[in-house]
Amino acid sequence: MSAAAAPAEGQEQAPKKNLGKLMLPLFAALNLVVLGGGAFLTYKSTIAYTPPELTEAQAALEIKKEREIASAGPSVMYSMPGFAVNMAGQPRRLIKVEMTFEMLDKDGFEEIVRNSPQVRDQIIRILNKKTFDDVETIQGKLFLKDQISVALNQQMKAGVVKDIYFNEFLVQ
Repeated sequence: MSAAAAPAEGQEQAPKKNLGKLMLPLFAALNLVVLGGGAFLTYKSTIAYTPPELTEAQAALEIKKEREIASAGPSVMYSMPGFAVNMAGQPRRLIKVEMTFEMLDKDGFEEIVRNSPQVRDQIIRILNKKTFDDVETIQGKLFLKDQISVALNQQMKAGVVKDIYFNEFLVQ
């Protein structure tokens, strides 16, 4: 029986060897296709990239459209009373701010006045995380304005904060 069993095992190994010989070129071709696709995408995103062209006339039209959209309705201003907040970092510093919020419409004004304790709390949380180095530069102040407006717009349901103006900004 051992003689009969030996040829059967040999026959089973022959298809496995043929399968291995077939898979090697298949994997090599698949590898070349993937590498070629990656090289093409790299080429398109680096060397072959052409930046969009913007002419002065197109830029002027875009600015005009943005101004028309911004001036579509009368914006409403709300001045929040000033307050002082401890800042993060060492040495301990105190920041005193007084802000005016420009709202898109009267509904936003009413909402920000109605929710002024929550708005004030949100601003205090943001200012508590800031260090002196974060707000020392003009870019830092602009980033702070953006961060506050994004946080307030996420919190508000009907109103939209269009812009924030610092009436007083003192760090001691």
